Amino acid sequence: MRNSWKIYILAIISFLVGTSEFVIAGILDMLASDVGVSLAAAGQLITVYSLAYAIGTPFLIAFTARMDRRKLMLSALGLFFIGNLITVTTTGYGMLIGARIILAISTGVFMVVALTVAAKTSRPERQGSSIAKVLLGFNLSLILGVPLGRIIAGSYDWKIIFTGIGALTLIAMLVLLLAIPKSEGEAPVPIREQLALLKNPQISVALSISFFWILGYTILYTYITPFLLSITGMSERMVSIGLFAFGLASLVGSQVGGYGADKWGIPRTMIGGLLFHSGILFLLAAFSHSAMFVLPLLMLWSFFAWSTGPVQQVYLIGMAPQASGIILSLNNSIVQLGMAVGAVIGGITVEKISLTAAGWLGGIVVAIGIIPAIYSFSMHRRSASGTQNEIGK
Repeated sequence: MRNSWKIYILAIISFLVGTSEFVIAGILDMLASDVGVSLAAAGQLITVYSLAYAIGTPFLIAFTARMDRRKLMLSALGLFFIGNLITVTTTGYGMLIGARIILAISTGVFMVVALTVAAKTSRPERQGSSIAKVLLGFNLSLILGVPLGRIIAGSYDWKIIFTGIGALTLIAMLVLLLAIPKSEGEAPVPIREQLALLKNPQISVALSISFFWILGYTILYTYITPFLLSITGMSERMVSIGLFAFGLASLVGSQVGGYGADKWGIPRTMIGGLLFHSGILFLLAAFSHSAMFVLPLLMLWSFFAWSTGPVQQVYLIGMAPQASGIILSLNNSIVQLGMAVGAVIGGITVEKISLTAAGWLGGIVVAIGIIPAIYSFSMHRRSASGTQNEIGK
């Protein structure tokens, strides 16, 4: 109990760094107009962020493995502050791209280390709960950070958001320095050893589920604000309400997904979630001009989309329990890579075809993800059956 308040501090800071990632989708139209670029070009800020997060984080974590954990978190937050400072003082698109890269790698390093510290400072029977609290802080940035960011940007200026995040980061660094004790680093896991897991066909096929799931999701989500404003015809107030409802549904969906993995089994929960995710994207595209249909569909989309996350994590850990940290790190990189590609494809679709077409294409890509899911479960059953036969002999 004595360490629980430290976990909440890490969770609050996780909310802060998470907001810097997710808020862009909520203010994309304002940012594009202010910087003087197209929606598609503004969407590539998400691509750059995700690529930097996916590629940079594993290398930096390996490189700084022996560094004191508190010092590493403070360094990451210091870099995060610089990223926000550049965002606020930027005079053009190029500087904004540089700022997003800095924000991505600093967020990635902080989150990995915060989860490690949360586990280490908790009793063994409370480690899972502590990790969940830190992740909850990060997920809350999608629920509260995005709609609040939209309201603030609409009332004042989008740069005010990053000014506030930067100021709060300095306070967070001081609190972290005073509250979190020093802790030793750990033996580094070489990148080559981390990537060796990809040679296992079962793991590589399972990881591809994450790629298609988030790819289809991001194709539309990157441009969700202009979609709701231009196609659905929602007011600013309704968009903020819609984004809040979207985030709330994602939290409920992730909890139900974890429950479903235990109650109904991983295959049924995952394939069911992907089917509904795909189908709802098709419905969003079909009824895109009706706010009466879009608002509930938006919540259902978020619910089923984020129900897949915890199911996939449980599935992957079960494949390699002896290397759970590495496989979850790989999955995180695959997810960020999928987000990067999704933002690119979404940008091309929006620019060359239409915003509505992004919904149709997203639904198709998520449906494609069902194929490796079925194949992966088939491989897993054959492997389990083979193991039982060997034991029987």
